[in-house]
Amino acid sequence: MKSWVIPEAGPEFVCGMEEVLDLYAQPYDPDHPRVCLDESPKQLISERRESFTDAHGVEHVDDEYTREGTVDLSMVVEPLAGKREVLVKDQHTRLEGAEVVAHVVEDLYPSAKKVTWIQDNLRTHKKSALYELFAPERARAILEKLEFIYTPKHGSWLNVAECELSVLTRQGLGERVACKEEAIRQVTAWYATRNDAGAKVDWQFTTCQIQGEGH
Repeated sequence: MKSWVIPEAGPEFVCGMEEVLDLYAQPYDPDHPRVCLDESPKQLISERRESFTDAHGVEHVDDEYTREGTVDLSMVVEPLAGKREVLVKDQHTRLEGAEVVAHVVEDLYPSAKKVTWIQDNLRTHKKSALYELFAPERARAILEKLEFIYTPKHGSWLNVAECELSVLTRQGLGERVACKEEAIRQVTAWYATRNDAGAKVDWQFTTCQIQGEGH
């Protein structure tokens, strides 16, 4: 679960907020996709005794469980296209983050002229990580296709990927997921179904509303 704070609408926050909102308001352009990223940990939990369903159709789940560590869920979503993908990683590090960036640019959008990348300004989100992971030529080629936009401090709620993670938690992941492989199976089934349905994000908050309220 993520918590967030609505700060006072100072100039720095409003500037960053409007920059993000203006991107959401632009028309869809397949040559210039706007892609959002957010991450969240998932606790892995196995049951000590297998659950069962009785003759009346009631499921019985043992209240004892074993913690099996955590995995990191990386939500990548293109709001205007109604597409998303969830990558399940062992850790949340700058190098794992660089792997996600490379996957998006090289595998998901190889023909795009430019990818605008919206994310939180965390210490694990560093461009230099690409140079740690790849040869300089490859790292530079990836960065040349990217435009980074960071949500303002205490403005993570402006990231559509955070909203999608909330939907995933409610709809696509069981409370008890025992292993990384099961997490991958569940999230893949969820985003494939959601993509097939063309589920887009109906983002209502706009720059015009802010200016109309006197900010």
